[in-house]
Amino acid sequence: MKKLIAFISICFFCILSFSAQEKKGGKEKIIALKISYLTEQLNLTPAEAQKFWPIYNAYSEEQHDLRNKQRNELKKALKNSDEIEALNESDAEKLITLKLTIDKKLYESQKDFINDVKQVISYKKIIKLHVAEMEFGRKLMSKYRHKKN
Repeated sequence: MKKLIAFISICFFCILSFSAQEKKGGKEKIIALKISYLTEQLNLTPAEAQKFWPIYNAYSEEQHDLRNKQRNELKKALKNSDEIEALNESDAEKLITLKLTIDKKLYESQKDFINDVKQVISYKKIIKLHVAEMEFGRKLMSKYRHKKN
């Protein structure tokens, strides 16, 4: 039960942080920075970039939509942290099942993306992409924390 509470608390924090970013209208700026950063890190040729970005953008949008669905469902079920204690086991199980279902869709989406993008860029660049996405997220959060202080 403690793990469930911790998991739900983390998800709730993520919901708040992402909604705060969107409210400030910086979403487009962040996307532009991400595209620039990934292009630089992957060192894409013009031919690769022309084929890569439509595939990546569709994948990114699908991942974003699935994560939003997951957050929204959790947010709808738990309007505040007091409701976690009020959950019965059946409702908690439904939430976990929903989370696992969406996690599976996220995995399938990632698998499909790799199958599509491997026709355009090498496996080595796919790994570089994954690392660059993580680095971008870390740098973005670091910049956000620095601005906040």
